[in-house]
Amino acid sequence: MRLVDRIAQCRRPFVVQNSTTRALTRLNGAADFASEMARCPMRFVLSDELTRLCTALAYSKGARQLVCADLLHVPAESVWIEWCDAAWLTELQRYGFKFPASDLKGLGHRGALIRASRDGRRGLIRTFWTVGSANPEVLASSMEAYFDLDTPEGEEPAAPDAQDLATRRVTASIEGEPDIMRRYFRFRYERSWADYYQRAMLSRQTEAAIAHDALSNIAADIPMLLAFFLLLATRNGLPRRPHVLERLNRARARSGKVPLLDHIEVLSPVLPEHDGAGGNESINGRRAPRLHHVRGHLVRRGSELFWRVPHLRGNARSGVVRTRTVTWTIDRPVSGHLDRRPPSGNEITEQLMPAG
Repeated sequence: MRLVDRIAQCRRPFVVQNSTTRALTRLNGAADFASEMARCPMRFVLSDELTRLCTALAYSKGARQLVCADLLHVPAESVWIEWCDAAWLTELQRYGFKFPASDLKGLGHRGALIRASRDGRRGLIRTFWTVGSANPEVLASSMEAYFDLDTPEGEEPAAPDAQDLATRRVTASIEGEPDIMRRYFRFRYERSWADYYQRAMLSRQTEAAIAHDALSNIAADIPMLLAFFLLLATRNGLPRRPHVLERLNRARARSGKVPLLDHIEVLSPVLPEHDGAGGNESINGRRAPRLHHVRGHLVRRGSELFWRVPHLRGNARSGVVRTRTVTWTIDRPVSGHLDRRPPSGNEITEQLMPAG
């Protein structure tokens, strides 16, 4: 069953108990999004290939320097995006992120619900995932991310509501590089979670550890989601396969089962192949490179994006692999730019960087 259906059918509230006072507290969780998920007009399920491509676009060498915020927008006021956890984690591991081996064997799914403005430039993001295999439990992130892609330099992104909550800032690049996350995104606890931790009177060290763990459940998703929206905005878009489940749901209704939600499966575009070529023992009088892996590289020139696919260069006989470049074109006019200087602010800043 898709994660979107698990959330839509979730009725069990998320309740925690104080180990000292035994008091029960209900916190905002997956069950609170059941009706909203059923009403969501646009639901995307990413293929494993597309999940890996978007993750590579987000974290490959050179991708952090891409100036592309003016090309981004959320395609609807309410959007659901879902992907396979294993495909995402495996690709992240290629770019230096460390995970326990048990995590990479999971069959769970992750997803994000985005509520956006009409122009798709501002909004709020909440992430969800499953835990377990036989009867997986659906969890929702205790933190949410809000963004404003039109935030002027030196100013803070505007929150989508009037809630006065402490925010955190995440950086996803080295100092001095353009950083979409740092400039346009802020992270905060959802209101019920913020109140719960405030009442808990935690030590500074414990509070920092909990916040770091909460950020890890949402921050790493953001660059991949941005890469997906970027591909959606290209001239040819992405291959789509609508799943209209009306016929199946009639059969489920006769069996007394809950209907499943329609969704759109989004596939990876067909990328050009790259061929190995046997070469001479030397190139321009120098010894040819040994076989090695070259990470993908993303470059923007005006309204065109160029993606040099990850490839092997060289071989055991000092041959060279000829590579291909994929070009995506954005149809709509380009306006605005990303300034390269990070904003000032007093929020807590965390760094989203792969290990090593």
